[in-house]
Amino acid sequence: ISNTKTPYYSNEEKDLKDEENPTNHPLQQIFYGAPGTGKSHEVKLLTGELDEAGNEYEKTNVFRTTFHPDTDYAAFVGCYKPTMKPTSKEQKTLTGKDEEIVYEFVPQVFTDAYIYAYNHLEESTYLVIEEINRGNCAQIFGDLFQLLDRDENGVSEYTIKADADIRAYLEDVLGCDSEGIKDGELCLPSNLYIYATMNTSDQSLFPIDSAFKRRWDWKY
Repeated sequence: ISNTKTPYYSNEEKDLKDEENPTNHPLQQIFYGAPGTGKSHEVKLLTGELDEAGNEYEKTNVFRTTFHPDTDYAAFVGCYKPTMKPTSKEQKTLTGKDEEIVYEFVPQVFTDAYIYAYNHLEESTYLVIEEINRGNCAQIFGDLFQLLDRDENGVSEYTIKADADIRAYLEDVLGCDSEGIKDGELCLPSNLYIYATMNTSDQSLFPIDSAFKRRWDWKY
C-alpha cells in the first residue's frame, strides 16, 4: 500500500504546515502493519490517551469502535430500536406497568462523535476505527463515503442528505440551524479526525477499493 495525498491539502502544503505546526496531522489516516508494530499505540499518542511516559488517560473527545464482518451501517451510525421508557402516572394507573416499550433512534459511534465535534468546535474530536479492513467498508460507511472528501478548510467538500431518522435526531440534539444538519444535510467539521488501524497480516474478508483508499493518508 502506498501513501496517498492528504485529503484536504497537497503534499507541498502538508510539508509547509508540518514545519509551521509539528502537531498538525491529517484529518483521515490509516495506520497499517503487522501485529505488534505499534499501530494502536501511535493512535493513542495522537489522541492524547497515552503520553510518552506510558501514562494512559480517559478522553471524552475520543470515540472508538472495532470493525468485524457483522458490522453494518446501523451499527456504525445508528437506527431505530425498541427501548424501555418509564410510563407516565396516568399510563401506569391504566396498565399497572412501570415501563413501556417505545421505538426511538439509538445513535452509534459515528453519530456520537459527529455530535460531540459540532458541540465542541474548538476542540479536536477523534473517531478511532480498529481493524478497519475486517469489515465491509462500502456497506458500513454507505453514503457517508462522500463526506470523506475534505476541502482546504477541512470540512466535507460534498454534503449528503440525511435520511429522515438521523435528520430528526440531529435536529433535536444539535438544532435545526446547526451546520451539522443545516437544510437536512450532513457535513464533517474540520475538528473531526478519523483514525483507523489495519493489520496487514490478516486476510481481509472484504477488499478496500481504491476510491476509498485515496481518501485517507496511510502510515506504515
